[in-house]
Amino acid sequence: MLLRVGSRGSRLALTQAERAADALRRPGVEIALVPITTAGDRDRTRPFGEIGSRGVFVKELEEALLEGRIDVAVHSAKDMTSTDVAGLAVGAYPSREDPRDALCGASEIRPGMRIGTASARRKAQLLALDPTLSIEPLRGNIDTRLRKRGERGLDAVVLAACGLDRLGLGGEIGRRLDPEEMLPEAGQGALALQVRAGEEHPLRRPTPPRPAAASRPSAVALRPSEGAAWLRLPHTTTG
Repeated sequence: MLLRVGSRGSRLALTQAERAADALRRPGVEIALVPITTAGDRDRTRPFGEIGSRGVFVKELEEALLEGRIDVAVHSAKDMTSTDVAGLAVGAYPSREDPRDALCGASEIRPGMRIGTASARRKAQLLALDPTLSIEPLRGNIDTRLRKRGERGLDAVVLAACGLDRLGLGGEIGRRLDPEEMLPEAGQGALALQVRAGEEHPLRRPTPPRPAAASRPSAVALRPSEGAAWLRLPHTTTG
């Protein structure tokens, strides 16, 4: 059986898709990765809210699923929207990794720092921590944002710790921000494997039973300022 796994084309997205593909490989299953460009990939200048009303990093992947061009879409769970798409379902969430935000370029937040981020959530929380900070818009993939920090002379940038870890760039992290300082995005650190409704069977593999508390879904909320509002995730720990 050929299982076509769709993903955005960035280095991080393809790394995540490869990890998902490794979990799906078994005798009789051949995996083909299918890179897909999303609206958020094409437009790297405007704020996310101006690009589209649906998740700017998931819409094209969902369309590919509905049109039968791929069989599984690998998303960063935080990119998914509040509205379920008719005909699609999330068939699996792999184990969640570090959900925290990471400060890169500095080991602490100091008054008057220039910090780069395109996230309204991060900007609001950084300014709540210290109103003297200068928050500068910064978009692009992880490598681009790390490079632009130096080019623009920023003191630091804030990125998702899990993305840096997955790319082997954990050494760039000066400080992992505890949720008491900066509450992460809903679903940050988790991947979501989306399929056509009723076609979840390729994602099913025999696994040891999990404690009821660990497998019971819970709802996590976020205002829809950045494209995600309600997302169901299994209870997980970060330790």
